[in-house]
Amino acid sequence: MSPAAVRQVACIGAGVIGGGWIAHFLARGYQVAAWDPAPDAEQKLRRLVDAAWPALRELGLADNASVDNLTVRPTLEAAVADAEFVQESAPEDLELKQDLLARIDAATPPGVVISSSTSGFGMTEMQARCATPHRLVVGHPFNPPYLIPLVEVVGGKQTDHSVVRWTSEFFEAAGKSVITMDREVPGFIANRLQEAIWREALHMVANGEATPAQIDASITEGPGLRWPLLGPCLTFHLAGGEGGMAHMLDHFGPSLKSPWTRLQAPELTDDLRDRMVQGCADAAEGRSVAELVAERDRAVIAVMRAIENVRQGKV
Repeated sequence: MSPAAVRQVACIGAGVIGGGWIAHFLARGYQVAAWDPAPDAEQKLRRLVDAAWPALRELGLADNASVDNLTVRPTLEAAVADAEFVQESAPEDLELKQDLLARIDAATPPGVVISSSTSGFGMTEMQARCATPHRLVVGHPFNPPYLIPLVEVVGGKQTDHSVVRWTSEFFEAAGKSVITMDREVPGFIANRLQEAIWREALHMVANGEATPAQIDASITEGPGLRWPLLGPCLTFHLAGGEGGMAHMLDHFGPSLKSPWTRLQAPELTDDLRDRMVQGCADAAEGRSVAELVAERDRAVIAVMRAIENVRQGKV
């Protein structure tokens, strides 16, 4: 089945992440069969979907989107019986994940892709007990999945490359913004970056260097305003002025040795420098520094105005 032809999705696990996935799939017009072992799972799930629906309506629903397209099944096997795609969102316990994915694999029709929402485990270790591990892949969302577009896709050592490509195409068809990773990395990309900031924040509070309020304000009133459009790499590209990332690294590279964070900086080799310079050139897609600056400024103004409207209760 082509990724765009999928209409029936099974979601195993209906907590915060699983429920967020279910709300997203419903909003995109899919038929969703869900299962969760908790006795009150259905009531909590339907409350979560109802709470998310106004935001999803604001974003724009698919023509055939409806909360009535959700069916909660009594067993895992019943939930996946007619599935054309499966998203697993169980708690972060490796033993549990291995057993659950093996059960899903045994019950899901042949040829159907099984994706895991894991926040940090690699698919290589999670697929170890599956009979057909080639069809298992990580589809790691960012919370809440119904609102944040990011999903990171990566396979394990036994995952077929075609399954990774198919999964990325499916998530794109389902309205997600997809990063297809080249290799497994613990925590993937976004979590590693978020965790680096979080750990440094904890160090600063523990050492009396900053308060939680100061830390939050340092992001929301500072670099966070620039990141929605450009992200950290292109932001630093612009910090180099007309010389871009090359000038930034050549000029500020020595500061990597300064004690600005508890993280140890990598050695700024010629190879790393060249890869950063070329990577930013690729990301700029032909736009000059001046053009990127103008786009950044418009975006920052738009974000600041949007935040002010929220604070004033206008939206």
